[in-house]
Amino acid sequence: MTTAILQYNTKTEIEQTALTVQQTFKSGYTRPLKFRRHQLEQLWRLIDDNTDALCDALYMDLRKHKNEATLGELITTKEEINDALVHLEEWARDERTTPSFINRVGTTCIKRKEPKGVVLVIAPWNYPVYLALTPLVGAIAAGCTAVLKPSEVTPHSARLIAELIPRYLDNKAFMVVNGGAPETTQLLDHKWDHIFYTGNGTVAKIIMKAAAKHLTSLTLELGGKSPVIIDENANMTVAAKRIAFGKTFNAGQTCIAPDYILITAKAEEKFVPALKQAFLEMYGPDPQASKDYGRIVNTRHFKRLCDVLMENKSGDVVIGGQADENDLFIAPTVIANVERDDKLMEEEIFGPLLPLIRVTDIDDAIEYINSKDEPLALYIFSTNRKLVNKVLDSTRSGGVLVNDTLMHVSEGTLPFGGTGPSGMGSYHGKSSFDAFTHVRSTMIKGLSPVIESAMGLRYAPYTSWSMTFAKMLMETTPQFKRGFLQKYIKWIVVVLLFGVHYARNIRH
Repeated sequence: MTTAILQYNTKTEIEQTALTVQQTFKSGYTRPLKFRRHQLEQLWRLIDDNTDALCDALYMDLRKHKNEATLGELITTKEEINDALVHLEEWARDERTTPSFINRVGTTCIKRKEPKGVVLVIAPWNYPVYLALTPLVGAIAAGCTAVLKPSEVTPHSARLIAELIPRYLDNKAFMVVNGGAPETTQLLDHKWDHIFYTGNGTVAKIIMKAAAKHLTSLTLELGGKSPVIIDENANMTVAAKRIAFGKTFNAGQTCIAPDYILITAKAEEKFVPALKQAFLEMYGPDPQASKDYGRIVNTRHFKRLCDVLMENKSGDVVIGGQADENDLFIAPTVIANVERDDKLMEEEIFGPLLPLIRVTDIDDAIEYINSKDEPLALYIFSTNRKLVNKVLDSTRSGGVLVNDTLMHVSEGTLPFGGTGPSGMGSYHGKSSFDAFTHVRSTMIKGLSPVIESAMGLRYAPYTSWSMTFAKMLMETTPQFKRGFLQKYIKWIVVVLLFGVHYARNIRH
């Protein structure tokens, strides 16, 4: 992999960028649906026109095969755009609600969908195109202006995105800032209306602290140790192939990659040979020679993974184990008999290392999962619905996928996000639009004297009569106590009370 020279933005440029997007949003420039639609179409063209260039950048940064780059980064982003284009008017439309009884007459209640404002999107390095542009889809659809900060760890992709965005999108509304920690820190010093961050929990805490100064809302897409439970009666051949896919796609550098496997000794005897065969079929006897297998992003992460493997005091490498620092290559590696408190089990692995942990039964697996932080994903391989439901009812995670890996992230109808240490907020499909949208509750009341006379009970001086009337208007009979007469008697009594109250006001 070659090293690109990435031009970082200067302090002056960053200040001007933040000022520009602030002024653009205040002008109302990005609010019209016609503008949003055009920008979404342009973002689709950006990807479609530059597919080869984007794939080349991803190959130079991560040694991603073109098929992997196209399927995992480009098509998925284009489909997010298509979904937004199809549903934009529907998502942005005001919603009328049915007012409560006291506001039923002469009142209109509306939920307005308004852009949050000026947003900052901080993207990670593992999917540098997809995880930069997909949040941007939601920001554009919602009518926001945005500053995009790509990861400096993948310089080819970051440089290309910085070149393409101003060629396709309106540069008064959507801008790119490149840089490292100092440039990101300078961006975080500004007041944003929403920050969208994908990355690790350590940096997320820094971002939350910066956001707290301005009470800025956040979407945090983090990660965690996503476990896999394998039922003894599962089809091991199919399970092995799908787990091998999830663990080696992007060389395991995926926030929802299977992090470790919980398995009984009986199931392990069948699973390990099946997994070894799956790796052989996918990458051949020498994965390093396979053009389809990716690489670790840089030397720092390579050494981190090697250190974790070497410091592991328990377990036996039963598949793989080869590594080449000059090539940033680590083979798909499976470690069996790993102890539950070993080094491999401390933090998210984020690479092609797969520990196997022995459990006695499903209850033991559930207990271990619940002893850890809530993961971003939980995988279950079983056709036993009762077992699956038991796991679902007894654990917590950002998302769950039964009998496959990774694929739930491609489903736009499902919100994608974490819980607790694995993140907050969600996106994809309508959830992306919602992430950057403020629902503005709006009530519009009439000024009719007749209505005002009935509403006079809320004004001082207070009387027992006004209290009786107020209770009839505001207090609802609970569903469990509601009989046939209760459905209509409130209306009858209220009409009578209203008539008497109105007559009294007329006399006075």
